Amino acid sequence: DNVTLQIDGVLYLRVMDPYKASYGVEDPEYAVTQLAQTTMRSELGKLSLDRVFRERESLNASIVDAINQASDCWGIRCLRYEIKDIHVPPRVKESMQMQVEAERRKRATVLESEGTRESAINVAEGQKQAQILASEAQKAEQINKAAGREANAMLVKARAKAEAIQLLAAALAQQHGSAAASLSVAEQYVSAFSKLAKDSNTLLLPASTGDVTNMVAQALGIYSTLTKPQAVKSQDEKPPAPADLQARSTEMPKAEQANSS
Repeated sequence: DNVTLQIDGVLYLRVMDPYKASYGVEDPEYAVTQLAQTTMRSELGKLSLDRVFRERESLNASIVDAINQASDCWGIRCLRYEIKDIHVPPRVKESMQMQVEAERRKRATVLESEGTRESAINVAEGQKQAQILASEAQKAEQINKAAGREANAMLVKARAKAEAIQLLAAALAQQHGSAAASLSVAEQYVSAFSKLAKDSNTLLLPASTGDVTNMVAQALGIYSTLTKPQAVKSQDEKPPAPADLQARSTEMPKAEQANSS
């Protein structure tokens, strides 16, 4: 990344052969320190700035291996190397901080958007379930109304109509029933005649529209025509009279006497 870094490290050494350490190298401590620095530079050049802070363990191991390979002939062994601190230029440090803040804002924005999305999905699912339950409740209510109130109302109307028909039949069967029926037909005719020409100006009327007596007579004639077949049928279904039975009984012995003679 072409960034200048300053790294502080701690180096642990052990002299394994004092003779080689004294005669194999002029200044063993300086030589090992320079070797550690050059190895550190070469290893850092292979990494990006972001990986430097994450690859401390691998850097320490690489430096230890490089020092041990070179310092074996010096009678010195490197036990451990630890990076103490990494110094970054102020501008680079500010940029890194801004990058970290931007990354955190990005994560916060993503988390907030995901929360909003899940909230909207939950609200939509809740509204959907509420509408389904409301429609099912309305359907059940309509079914209950149709099965309860409307059925009962129809039964009540049917019973009332049946009772009214029975009462009307009983009233017509009594004395002067036909006169009462004539009066009722006449009242209905007059009431219907008074409502003519209220909805439209075009009317089709019979020639004797104002003759209430003729209209009532026609209505009663239709009624009597409809009731005559039932009366004839009821008379035909009646059992034979006792006189017919006696006549038949008297004829039977005469036929028997003729046969015996």
